[in-house]
Amino acid sequence: MTATMSSMERVLTALGHREPDRVPYFLSTTMHGAREVGVPLPEYFARPELVVEGQLRLQRRHRSDFLYGILYAALEVEAFGGDVVLREDGPTNAGRPILSDPGCIDLLEPPDVASSAPLQRALEVIRGLAEAADGAIPVLGAVVSPYSLPVMQMGFEGYLQLSWRDEARFWQLMRVNEEFCVAWANAQFAAGATAVGYFDPVASPTITAPEVYRRTGRIVATRTLARFAGPSATHLASGRCLPIVDDLVQTGTAMVGVSALEDLGQIKAQCAGRLAVVGNLNGIQMRRWTPTEAEAAVKDAIAAGGPGGGFVLADNHGEIPWQVPDEVLDAISAAVHRWGRYPLDWIGEEATG
Repeated sequence: MTATMSSMERVLTALGHREPDRVPYFLSTTMHGAREVGVPLPEYFARPELVVEGQLRLQRRHRSDFLYGILYAALEVEAFGGDVVLREDGPTNAGRPILSDPGCIDLLEPPDVASSAPLQRALEVIRGLAEAADGAIPVLGAVVSPYSLPVMQMGFEGYLQLSWRDEARFWQLMRVNEEFCVAWANAQFAAGATAVGYFDPVASPTITAPEVYRRTGRIVATRTLARFAGPSATHLASGRCLPIVDDLVQTGTAMVGVSALEDLGQIKAQCAGRLAVVGNLNGIQMRRWTPTEAEAAVKDAIAAGGPGGGFVLADNHGEIPWQVPDEVLDAISAAVHRWGRYPLDWIGEEATG
């Protein structure tokens, strides 16, 4: 029987493609901490001390292996001077695109992290979580990739038209976003983040043809991640990854967050020894799961991804919807602690039973 590990030891062992004492896992509950501290979401996101407390309570409640130092993706557009839309039942969203036409790119400059109030608020969360973790629990930060951020900066249609019609301005926008992304990621590392999630949904074959990604987004990711001061986890936010696994390896990322739309066992085999796999519980379906269904989903994911290490159980999107009930999250936690302990002998027993 493997001795009980700390969360940090457990995660590092799994990322080294070895089997720890238990499958490491986390629930990307960016919003559920507001319930734990009893305040509305807009107030929760506005007060870093509440986010720290909410996330610490969630980690203790679910006995998870990461602290999630992430607020909302629109934070980065807010840093560029954009508006955000506050919600009582979901994440803060980006408002009107800040780049109303391609000509605006000519004057665009990356925000200064040190003078950005929204970014400093997020860094305060990471510092608080890192202090509480004291090296025993990994703290996750996040950036939106330079390749995917333009969806919020320009709107999807505007960004697609730019990429098709104005190659010079496309690459100028990538350069601005790369400078910002590197500065923002490294500020999170300096604040105490153990790893930074590189959210890049536009890179997924669900959105972009692999051959297009290879001459655009892969170049951007390779340049950007090489300048990070710590490890990255590329997340395609529910998008497919199988056709570009080899490309993701080339970017230098350490992990890939994978979709519920693809076979987890096939993904694990494709990534074996090269990328750790993070996923792939379906956050949308999770809204309607019973505790029994939650346990079955956890068992299926562990059976497909757990053998041999190199696997972290999580949801498939990087953010669990506000509408997912606490009883389902509690059931996921209980199932991981019941079925995720190595050696995973029950897999073979069930297959032959």
